[in-house]
Amino acid sequence: MKRNKEETKETVKKLIEVARKNFTEIGYANASLEVIAAEAELTRGAVYHHFKSKKKLFQLVLESIQKEVGDQVEQAASASEQAWEQLILGCRAFVSSAVEPQRKRILLIDGPSVLGWETWRIMDEENSMRHLREQLQLMQQQGHLKPLPLHAMTHFLSGALNESALWIAENPDTDKSLEEVMSVISAVIQSLSTQ
Repeated sequence: MKRNKEETKETVKKLIEVARKNFTEIGYANASLEVIAAEAELTRGAVYHHFKSKKKLFQLVLESIQKEVGDQVEQAASASEQAWEQLILGCRAFVSSAVEPQRKRILLIDGPSVLGWETWRIMDEENSMRHLREQLQLMQQQGHLKPLPLHAMTHFLSGALNESALWIAENPDTDKSLEEVMSVISAVIQSLSTQ
């Protein structure tokens, strides 16, 4: 029984990896379950056994990417002991992670259009937005931020970061665009300071 669970886990992991490669390179619309199954050395029936549809497989790929981005945000923010720097580092990590070539198509383009904006937002809230909310809440409790509504502030900044990532992804000079975005984000965040 334990062996079957391990085999299933490995099969699902392989399918997600192969699907991610396909969704990244050719997009959701052009990817086919037949090709994904063949590359994973499985039958189409085996793919359907683990995933009810291509959309469900895509959702799991997107979830894994959003978790990666969330983990990178948390790791970058933890590089500093200062709350303000943690916030800036986390924002930079989110935007730069989201526009990486192996993520941007799935995360920023196909994600909202395939799953719908509402589902995409719920998934984002469970990962990156959760880290942002926790950091803002901590900073408010420590007296670093003005006593503005936390929920509204989190959604405002998250929206700005998501839109900034989309804008950066469309620009040929990613590094310059990232620096421009971070100068604006830093200025906006400073305006929330109690200092």
